[in-house]
Amino acid sequence: MIRWIAAIIGYSIFRFPGAIIGFLLGSLFEGRISSSGSRRAIFTQSKQGVSSAEFELNLLSLASLVIKADGNVNQKELDFVRQYFVQAYGKEHANATFKVFNEEIKKEQLSAQKIASFLRDRMRYESRLQVLHFLFSIAKADGHVSEPEVREINNISGFLGVNHRDFESIKAMFFSNPDSAYKILEIEKTATPAEIKTAYRTMVKKYHPDKLQHMDEVYRNGAEEKFRKVQEAYEQLQKERGF
Repeated sequence: MIRWIAAIIGYSIFRFPGAIIGFLLGSLFEGRISSSGSRRAIFTQSKQGVSSAEFELNLLSLASLVIKADGNVNQKELDFVRQYFVQAYGKEHANATFKVFNEEIKKEQLSAQKIASFLRDRMRYESRLQVLHFLFSIAKADGHVSEPEVREINNISGFLGVNHRDFESIKAMFFSNPDSAYKILEIEKTATPAEIKTAYRTMVKKYHPDKLQHMDEVYRNGAEEKFRKVQEAYEQLQKERGF
């Protein structure tokens, strides 16, 4: 709790940069008091090069960019982000997080490039794919992913270093159209059954939840959802193409 108090104090003095500094200093102080008492980091520094505190604050900033993309701060999207933090860290932590997040929503000059580039240099590729899936989940929370939200997530995706085919694959998981199954598997509609099977095996390896064992349980659940979409796409094509 010390880190969140420090973040709030830092924000009141130096706004968002102060919140980051306060959060990090508070985290270090908490770590000295009790290394066993703190919650497990979403990404460990030894594996990822980004601390839990850094990740949370930058993820909140990306979430706020997506929520504001269509000019409408939707309550269902806010609730989705809040529920994520409740599930990941508990209600007390989530309440503290949202004191900073609610201020981020009001800011007009957040840099998607700066935030996403910071994460890109410190996170594994499969983890960045999961961040992208999380951002689409926020956009879909109100039942519809708008074009401005798609453009914003596409913009963030580029700065995260995610290739366009992977972006289109994850995007297709949130839209229902005749081409969705092909896009999820990253193949053309002219693909042969053999090519579909090969693509499926490739996507299973790419999106298998075991690749995200270093992440928090809530994120692993999201990875399982993504993996399930790949399986459903393959089964749909099996049925349609009769193989």
